[in-house]
Amino acid sequence: MQNVNMIYISFAAIGAFFFILLGYFLRKYTARMKIRYAEEKSKIILAEAKKEAEERKREAQLEAKDLLLRIRNEFEKDSKERREELSHLEKRLTQREENLERRMNVLDKKEKEIEHKYRGAERREKDLENKEKELHRLLQEEREKLQKISGMTVDEAKRILLKRLENEVKQEAAYTIKRIEEETREKADKEARKIIGLAIQKCATDHTTETTISVVNLPSDDMKGRIIGREGRNIRALEMATGVDVIIDDTPEAVILSAFDKVRREIARVSLERLIEDGRIHPARIEEVVEKSKKEMATNIREEGEKTVFDLGLSNVHPEIVKLVGRLKYRTSYGQNVLQHSKEVAYLMGVMASELKLDFNLAKRIGLLHDIGKAVTHEVEGTHAKIGSELARKYREPETVIHAIEAHHQDIEAKTILAVLAQAADGISASRPGARRETLETYIKRLEKLEGIADSFTGVDKSFAIQAGREIRIMVKPQAIDDAQAINLARDIKKKIEESLEYPGQIKVTVIRETRAIEYAK
Repeated sequence: MQNVNMIYISFAAIGAFFFILLGYFLRKYTARMKIRYAEEKSKIILAEAKKEAEERKREAQLEAKDLLLRIRNEFEKDSKERREELSHLEKRLTQREENLERRMNVLDKKEKEIEHKYRGAERREKDLENKEKELHRLLQEEREKLQKISGMTVDEAKRILLKRLENEVKQEAAYTIKRIEEETREKADKEARKIIGLAIQKCATDHTTETTISVVNLPSDDMKGRIIGREGRNIRALEMATGVDVIIDDTPEAVILSAFDKVRREIARVSLERLIEDGRIHPARIEEVVEKSKKEMATNIREEGEKTVFDLGLSNVHPEIVKLVGRLKYRTSYGQNVLQHSKEVAYLMGVMASELKLDFNLAKRIGLLHDIGKAVTHEVEGTHAKIGSELARKYREPETVIHAIEAHHQDIEAKTILAVLAQAADGISASRPGARRETLETYIKRLEKLEGIADSFTGVDKSFAIQAGREIRIMVKPQAIDDAQAINLARDIKKKIEESLEYPGQIKVTVIRETRAIEYAK
């Protein structure tokens, strides 16, 4: 048993030795193979490196050749440009030299011509001196002969001649002055028409007809009873607080507010709308809402004035004047809103002043403020022109503005061109058809009365009131009225219209006399 174990141990030792020997040879073989692979790989890498080095060398040589070629081309191009520039400069210098030579030749020629003319002038001067002496001698001889023939001295002859010349010159001057006056008048009339026409074309403002009532819509007719209140206390409180008449009638879902003062009417309208929206309607609440509406109205008036002044491009306007301008929004004249009218006059004056090369801003200032007195006419006695001039003086407006305000209705004589423009612009704005409102009945009666005045004169065939009553045209019978009588007829009709009618602005009276001669060819 022991021998068997020894055999196993021996076989194991031999096997181990064999495996160790086999591993050694395998490792040696593997190392040799790795060395051979590394050598081959290093040869390949070395070959590739040599190849790459050769390629880079060739690329470097190509780049160097390309760079050299590029430098050579740039040098040649630069040299060519410089040669061309030098050639151009040489041509310019040559051209200048030629120009200088031509100028020198021209100057030489002119110098010779001047010298020739100078010599000719000297000769002519000597000839003139000789002729003057000869003329003087001949005149003296003629004078002596005339004196012997006429028996008058030289002084007497001069006086007669001067007197005759004086009469001729006076007559000619009179004709010239008359012609100049007629041309000037015609030119001034054309220019005035052109300026006014241009001003009217450039001024396009909107006008709405102002009334004396405002309508407040109600959510239902039941609200009318709440507005009236117990025994009418609410409606009385509203009328007392606002100063307007509150009219509640059969008009469905509406209440009418009536007052000539638009400020009061607007305060009442706003207050009533707020009370209706709030739902609480009693005397104490009415007074509270009306007081709040009054404060808001004062703010709105000031803001409206500031907006108007800003829109017109005016500066340095006194704050009180600004407030008065805002109040004009709630003033009317013959149904025309005074603020809109004032703005229209300002625009018209600005255009006309520009055409006449006058102060544009000063003209617009006058146009805006010309009716400023209407903002307080119910509070102060006097005409609105006088009140307006006093307000302008109080708030330190320029004297030109004060004078134009005072003279715009011809209460005083206009002393400046701007004052005359104010009169013209005010008339244009107020008298254009549709600017101011009259009742239909009054309007028709006035036109009928105007035509009746014209028809009452002998020799009148027909008469037509046109231009909203601003002009009346009268057709007369040619056999009853001659040209001279037509002028007198127009004057008589004008006087009767002034005595019989009241009207704003002016009425143009045109008498037309037409003669027709008719024959029939057979």
